[in-house]
Amino acid sequence: MRAVNLIPPDLRRGDHAPLRTGPLAYIVVGALALALLGVTLLVLAGNEVSEKKDEVKTLQREDKLAQARAERLAPYTEFQSMSEQRVQTVTSLADSRFDWPRVMRELALVLPGGVTLTNLAANAALGEGGEAAKGVKGPSLELEGCAGSQDAVAGFITALKDVDGVTRVGLESSSDEEGGSSGSGEGCQGKTQFHLIVAFDAAPLIPVEGAEAPEAEEAESSSAEGESEGTEEGG
Repeated sequence: MRAVNLIPPDLRRGDHAPLRTGPLAYIVVGALALALLGVTLLVLAGNEVSEKKDEVKTLQREDKLAQARAERLAPYTEFQSMSEQRVQTVTSLADSRFDWPRVMRELALVLPGGVTLTNLAANAALGEGGEAAKGVKGPSLELEGCAGSQDAVAGFITALKDVDGVTRVGLESSSDEEGGSSGSGEGCQGKTQFHLIVAFDAAPLIPVEGAEAPEAEEAESSSAEGESEGTEEGG
């Protein structure tokens, strides 16, 4: 005969007893999982904040050490800067020196016998000299005087070009007016009066505050115009 279990299913015990199911168990498990996740994230955030704080403290210590080291080395930096400035000053002065005694000696050697100088001006700095010397990039000589003829002036210009360092000779004026005139022409009655600019463009120029360096094109144009005028007048 087959055995029949007369105990109600909800009161049965053992492996074949039905499990109690419902949403409450899932809610409890989910809440515990969320709590665990929140605690984990909180711990990780706290650790990261602590690491950042330690890094900030380390950087602050390093910054203080660097500032202290810089303060100790400041006198050496100032001395190095002062030394460089002095070297630049000495170099500038050495580069800007011009051998005027040599130029005067060579000028005396090339000066023809029939040419007389009534005025001589040496311009070593930018901004010095008259309007005629404005277009010169380097030191220059302004020569005014008189000669026996236009040919003598042309020969003097050629001789000046043989002076060491001369880059060009510009003829500002040359006239054969009788009786002479006041100023640079006094004592040249009956002779040819001239005004020359002897340029040493390749030599260093001493700058003067407030003066602007002339352009090379303007200097060459002024020289070309002066030589052209001299050629026309000489012809």
